[in-house]
Amino acid sequence: MENISHTTPRVRYCLYARKSTESDEKQALSIDSQINEMKQIVERLRLNIVCVKQESHSAKASGKRPVFAEIIKEITEEKYDGILTWAPDRLSRNAGDLGSLVDLMDQGKLIHIQTYGQTFSNSPNEKFLLMILCSQAKLENDNKSINVKRGMRARCEMGLWPCRPSTGYTKSKLKEQKCVSVIDQERAEVIKQMYEKIGLDGWSGNKLHRWLKEIDFKTEHGKHLSLGNLYRILKNHFYYGRFEYPKNSGDWYNGVHEPIIDKKLFDIVQEQIQSQILEPDQLKKNLLLQRS
Repeated sequence: MENISHTTPRVRYCLYARKSTESDEKQALSIDSQINEMKQIVERLRLNIVCVKQESHSAKASGKRPVFAEIIKEITEEKYDGILTWAPDRLSRNAGDLGSLVDLMDQGKLIHIQTYGQTFSNSPNEKFLLMILCSQAKLENDNKSINVKRGMRARCEMGLWPCRPSTGYTKSKLKEQKCVSVIDQERAEVIKQMYEKIGLDGWSGNKLHRWLKEIDFKTEHGKHLSLGNLYRILKNHFYYGRFEYPKNSGDWYNGVHEPIIDKKLFDIVQEQIQSQILEPDQLKKNLLLQRS
């Protein structure tokens, strides 16, 4: 590793550490570890560090990191002209932020980027290498996103709901069924009664909401249902064995989970909900007609 800090004037470095909480960066060093490792580089190469900045944000999308944006601004204002960071992908995993760095190099305002194992200065070959390494990080992100979507679709085709189970279901505790939504014995019966009280007994949504409060019904996470969440449950096809993923995509799948209700009761409830919505509107029209 070559020490360029002997040049005159000395490069003024900003030490930058970043770690995202997203799963694709779980293997990256912690921020403290990055800073400690880079301080060793500072001592070995006798670098001139004028500031230390850190943040916990993903670098997937351009313009989403306030501290990185601050660094770009301060380099433009010539407060420092070098960056010390653990690896190129700490700086950028997208084309927009990479372009900002290269532009500053072209303008002569960013003289040098020092990482743990590499140096990048304003030379065609080193800038090209920097762009390759950051573009490779972007390619890895894009491929992971594609693979995740592909995996989700594969699970749906197997009849497995790929997200958190709906209220009335829970994740199976059996290792061989870890992706299967199973009946939540504590709540499923109440979900069934909710459908029956609306569809068979003619209850209104407000009456049902009051009843749930009276029996102190709570979700698996210990929360009462809001009126909006109550209607989302009553309109959820999952409870009779079908589901759409992603939402509003038009892609429907037959689930392997055990239904809580049948399709017939679900359809009755939809008619009841619709009629409850239409009736108040009709009353308003009648009142307007009487006043005219």
